[in-house]
Amino acid sequence: MAKSDAHYFYVLQCKDGSYYGGYTTDVARREAEHNAGIRCKYTRNRRPVHVIHSECFATRSEATKAEAAFKKLPRAKKDSYLQENKE
Repeated sequence: MAKSDAHYFYVLQCKDGSYYGGYTTDVARREAEHNAGIRCKYTRNRRPVHVIHSECFATRSEATKAEAAFKKLPRAKKDSYLQENKE
């Protein structure tokens, strides 16, 4: 899959231990933007953040569906999901 065709669902762990799930086409760039305080109010006061999980999808729709499903999970199920899907 060419880099421009890649769509990612990613999870950050914030300084306060909380998780942030998002969508991007470039995980490294997006992590840098979060740490610079760009385009995300949630992580702005929770820096530094670190990518702890990412999944690649063929379409934006698939990636954003994965993001939405993750965000609906309670914390314990998010922890289980991340443990089960370690890279």
